[in-house]
Amino acid sequence: MVDLLIKNGIVLTMDPQRQIIENGAIAVNSDRIVALGPSAEITSSYQASTEIDANRMVVMPGLIDGHAHAGHALVKSLGVDQLDAWNEACFRIYQGGSDEEFWYADALLSALERLKCGTTTSVNMLGGGDMVMRTDEAVYGARHCEAIERVGIREFLAVGPAKPPFPRRYSTWNGQSRHDHDVSFEKQIQTSEALIHRWHGRGKGRISICVAFATIHPNKSYSSNQELQDLKIQAAETRNLSRKHGVLFTQDGHSQGTVKFAHEQLELLGPDVFISHNIDLTAEEIGICRDTDTKIVHNPSAIMSILGYCPVPDLLDAGVTVFLGSDGVAPDRSYDMFRHMFQCMRYHRTHYRDPNYLPPGKVLEMVTIDAARGLGLDKEIGSLEVGKKADILLVDMYKPHLYPMNMPAYRIAYYALGSDVDTVIVDGQILMEHRQVKTVNENEVLDLAQRAADLAIARAGLANFTLLPDRFWGHSHY
Repeated sequence: MVDLLIKNGIVLTMDPQRQIIENGAIAVNSDRIVALGPSAEITSSYQASTEIDANRMVVMPGLIDGHAHAGHALVKSLGVDQLDAWNEACFRIYQGGSDEEFWYADALLSALERLKCGTTTSVNMLGGGDMVMRTDEAVYGARHCEAIERVGIREFLAVGPAKPPFPRRYSTWNGQSRHDHDVSFEKQIQTSEALIHRWHGRGKGRISICVAFATIHPNKSYSSNQELQDLKIQAAETRNLSRKHGVLFTQDGHSQGTVKFAHEQLELLGPDVFISHNIDLTAEEIGICRDTDTKIVHNPSAIMSILGYCPVPDLLDAGVTVFLGSDGVAPDRSYDMFRHMFQCMRYHRTHYRDPNYLPPGKVLEMVTIDAARGLGLDKEIGSLEVGKKADILLVDMYKPHLYPMNMPAYRIAYYALGSDVDTVIVDGQILMEHRQVKTVNENEVLDLAQRAADLAIARAGLANFTLLPDRFWGHSHY
């Protein structure tokens, strides 16, 4: 007797042989896959307390979102019309307008969207914009983790200091009373370490903490050599925090020159590091990623991927591990990794004017097994194999845009959407079935999110950011 039996589905395993079992079944006991194969074989060998008939469904590994931002779910579209305005909105809300309930509501909303889109593992920076990290006090990260634990998906929460210079001014709220205080680099490191102690490995083992440091461009003008030396000291202290606790290290927003600077000047890169965006990298920087075994997160739907080109084919050909991120959800995208797979293929094929770039099988790898490898979890998740964690999606194929059901791997990569996900299982626990979420009340999450967003926007004085700009209608350019 096992706990769960999924039968009669098209099983897209993503195992080393990339097997697709046309009429397959999976037996799950506790949090692990104990058997996988043809339905006739598995159902004759196992009985289960719970059975799921996956007829006319694709059964596949849970999707992995390699880069996104806490806070973003409640600031969608604010300042989207101008990048500077978007960064200003993040700064004013994250440092000045948000309270602990803002970070709790945002995490609930983000995790709910991901769950309904089939993303079972995600990475979130605790902040965003121009590297505004809400690590002035531990309560904000703690409330975020409490929400993730409640929903039940896996997450890596990236904590660390904000972008220099320091101190940074933050606000705390008690009702309508606001208190401003200056926060040092040392304080943010202390807060980050406290969150590692408190939350790493919690939430049934589904919550992990990693450490982040701002991406610094080598063209930045330093007022003195001492400023550069201070930066190096801060980078070393932040990197040592990740090494001390054996957690992953990440950076957001790399572009040409910054990878070389991070490696040669700040000594940050290595096999426990994954870095995001990576537009317009030089051949030398691609070689640095290969030689240091630094992992790359490609965000094809992000604004940075408009401002420059991430050379994914060159990185892959060099042997670098590349996986996908949403960079979600603000200011202008979703957490739907099916959409980002599609965008990835179109992005590179358009760049090269060649429809043969980034085959659909590769992008499926980039949101499953390659992403698991990038996060050091490929022996646990990322594929459906005996002994691995039971992180499983059932995608309902009985829909006009997914029929006919031949060529299922193509259907998933080209045509599927997050809204096609029927059932989501994490660690053998059914979190959503027939699109009904079992761990939280969706209406309550949405109502809480609306209240938290309205309050933060009012506190930050950003009501005018919600209005349509003058050139919204009838123009070809803002």
